Amino acid sequence: MWVKICANTNLEDALLAGEAGANAVGFVFAESPRRVTLKQVAAITPHLPSSLDKFGVFVDSGFDKIAQTVVECGLTGVQLHVAHDPLLAAKLRERFGPEFTILRVIHYSQDLEVQLKTAQADHAISGVLVDSRTATAVGGTGVRFDWKAARRGFLETASHLRLIAAGGLNPVNVAEAIQTLGPWGVDVASGVEAAPGKKDPALVKAFVSAARAGAAIIA
Repeated sequence: MWVKICANTNLEDALLAGEAGANAVGFVFAESPRRVTLKQVAAITPHLPSSLDKFGVFVDSGFDKIAQTVVECGLTGVQLHVAHDPLLAAKLRERFGPEFTILRVIHYSQDLEVQLKTAQADHAISGVLVDSRTATAVGGTGVRFDWKAARRGFLETASHLRLIAAGGLNPVNVAEAIQTLGPWGVDVASGVEAAPGKKDPALVKAFVSAARAGAAIIA
């Protein structure tokens, strides 16, 4: 089970995620209480283990901005929200190669299957991250969606893609989410925080442990 601890704002929290056994950390380069700058992340990533994937989270950003951030921050993957350029993922794939991870964010809604079909047709992406959204936020909402319905839609529409579950996950419910959705990975931000932008060490460790336990049951 791939585990990503997202919305890190400092070196201490990013190191904590790696020490807890997470596979990846995320940094939000978009409007958010957890927003970070290129300069901040470029100062953090050189101190992280090479085995820990480093993701940039972008909302409607262009290729040039994303590519610059990837290079200067040493990112190994990106998470794309609301990308209006239909060729963005393909451009990033061409620029950074087959090992680079590109996740397309899909928001759970009535048009879930339409979004999944669009993602299925985009062969440049590595997987889809299904999240919730509110009227004011496209991610990091802390709101869970209908896991059973999402699982049905995924199996019927885009079962070959890697599915990563996000939105409202925490140490208490992540095992249930894994057993219901059967995802390839899980992603958490607010569910392991002491305050916006600051992780709670006990919650981070508990989340990773619960995710591993939940995955072991369905293995």
